Amino acid sequence: MPGALVCPRCAAELHGRPACRMPVPFPPGLPECWSAADYTGAARRAIIAYKERGRTALAHPLAGALALTVAAAIGGRSVTLVPVPSARPALRRRGHDPVTRLTALAAGYLRAAGWPVTVAKILAQRRRVADQAGLSSLQRAENLSLAFRVTAARKGPLPGSWGDAGPIVLVDDIVTTGATLAEAARALREAGMAVPLAATIAATRRRGQSPYRDGG
Repeated sequence: MPGALVCPRCAAELHGRPACRMPVPFPPGLPECWSAADYTGAARRAIIAYKERGRTALAHPLAGALALTVAAAIGGRSVTLVPVPSARPALRRRGHDPVTRLTALAAGYLRAAGWPVTVAKILAQRRRVADQAGLSSLQRAENLSLAFRVTAARKGPLPGSWGDAGPIVLVDDIVTTGATLAEAARALREAGMAVPLAATIAATRRRGQSPYRDGG
């Protein structure tokens, strides 16, 4: 994947098969989770280069994959996308909020296709959490317990579940155990919002077992 370009083969890997992929096992409260690809090959290389190596031009093909995934999950209905926020130390280290940017770009692609899309940046971290790398499913859940809150500083009413703004779709880059998305969904539900769906670019395959239940 030279430069910031995505070759046709890599683009096919990224965009080729959006599907419902649930981690196995998945934590209580995890919304129905859709992703564009497995977290291998081109998807893994592109996500790492974008998030950790400053290759921000890769946001565009990654956001395209995310937009296709949201489209596959919801059809042509209006939708409210809620990005999972980055931790403050990660923001300082990277110099940008990768998931929030991908969400905004994906929303733009969907609007250009004629779909009403709202982005609601209403989640924030209420406390510091440890790096998730290397943690087990149980450790991830404990690390993220009560980690998110719905921000008080927001414009307009909170999004509904199936009203004019459409269903809420939580957005993240990768789903591994589902602990992050389940905790984000908990915070939104405590604020009175239904969270039926989540969308990511990639789903992690776990060594030695089927990593998710594929819903087609």
